[in-house]
Amino acid sequence: MPHEISELTSANVFDIQPTEAPEDDVVNRAIGGIARPFKRQLTWLWTRGFRFLFVIDAVMLYGLMVAINTLRFGTEWPTYPRSHYLIGFGIASVIHLTVNYFAGLYEREPRLGYQPWLPRIATAMGIGIALDGLIAVLAGRYLMPRLNLGILLATGVAAITSARHLSRRLANLRRGPARLVLIGKEVDRRVAREHIEQHETTVVVVAESDDIQRLLELVELHHASDVLLLELSAFTQAFPEPLTALDNAGTGVHQRVSAAESLLGLRAVRQLGGIPFIRLRTHALAPHQLRLKRAFDLITILAFSPIIVAALAVLALYARTVAGRHILFQQERLGRGGHRFSIVKFRTMFHNAEPNGPQLSTAHDVRVIPAMRWMRATRLDELPQVWSVLRGHMSLVGPRPERPDLVHTFSQEVEGYQRRLQVPPGITGLAQIRGRYGTNPVHKLGYDLQYLVEWSIVLDIQILMKTVWVVVSRRG
Repeated sequence: MPHEISELTSANVFDIQPTEAPEDDVVNRAIGGIARPFKRQLTWLWTRGFRFLFVIDAVMLYGLMVAINTLRFGTEWPTYPRSHYLIGFGIASVIHLTVNYFAGLYEREPRLGYQPWLPRIATAMGIGIALDGLIAVLAGRYLMPRLNLGILLATGVAAITSARHLSRRLANLRRGPARLVLIGKEVDRRVAREHIEQHETTVVVVAESDDIQRLLELVELHHASDVLLLELSAFTQAFPEPLTALDNAGTGVHQRVSAAESLLGLRAVRQLGGIPFIRLRTHALAPHQLRLKRAFDLITILAFSPIIVAALAVLALYARTVAGRHILFQQERLGRGGHRFSIVKFRTMFHNAEPNGPQLSTAHDVRVIPAMRWMRATRLDELPQVWSVLRGHMSLVGPRPERPDLVHTFSQEVEGYQRRLQVPPGITGLAQIRGRYGTNPVHKLGYDLQYLVEWSIVLDIQILMKTVWVVVSRRG
């Protein structure tokens, strides 16, 4: 029979009966009273990424710029009229808020294992200050006096960091302590519980078990906010379900890091009462990362549009000459979240190449038109999918989109295959620069999941640059 915390008899543990959710306190009632008349509007804004920290940061940054200028020059600001400065401060504030957003400073914090704010905020402020200076060089006017930039860097980091700590404290007062479920062997649970009770004041263990099958039941029964898996075997039993369901419901899921897991070179290890753990994420990219990725795609296409248009024209003329009419080929694929869309490619196969239904291509596929084989080998037949990127159905870099029937088959055969659908599919990807056309779907999935975990703008740039080498070397 699973060992649960309710079987223990010490005074600081919970009864087997379902525990109630934390009651509203003074902070909750005060916030609720203020927000209640605007509940519908606030919900609409919240679901679209709005955070009150946007407003707080905007007021603080703009106020700091005005205060710094006033302290330096008094009420008579030199050289330019006051409106010149105020407009420049407004532009600088927008720049800093944008950088802060793409740095992830407005994403909800996990309840367990807080990461320090200072390094992230200092980095974001430094990038913002650099952009302020770059605009001055390009536009021929400074948004503020040059010395003010250095003062703003120091005071902005201090102000925004203080605001984040205050926001964290208020959030903890409003929500109460994190409610934790421990899953693992009895001896591991006992050690973890003792560490948490001795060293953590903002976490309460509400249930524990060695039966992973009871995880959802315990979370719902005790209104748990977080789950800590104490052994790797528990993770293998809980992935992809119920971990995905818990993540979708907003419940934090964490894996303790033991000596064995440390050999995997894990990054972003956090701690809870001295216990090292990592946060498990079933969703690949945060909202700000998806929007940053989208912005990168559009800027890259715009920058290289003359080359892209010229290449499309030359390839289209060649395809019309050697492959005949109907040079473009449309096919239904699955995009992010299982959304169906049609991709467009240059047709490299003979007409009616799949009389018996969909089938995977091979390295020396006899269905390929001989004169078009080089285009397929270099992946240039995929170039028309730039249109799908512009429409938002695809990205420049990501897991390749597959046909719905193949996704259904692979999902049944390969555990975790559906995770590929958590980001927009790409024209190229990690599997395309490291694998081959005939690479097994299981191995391709390994590349795709590695991409999801390690994603960054730098990684996208590296993949795009290596894709150029794949095209030139005709490695397919």
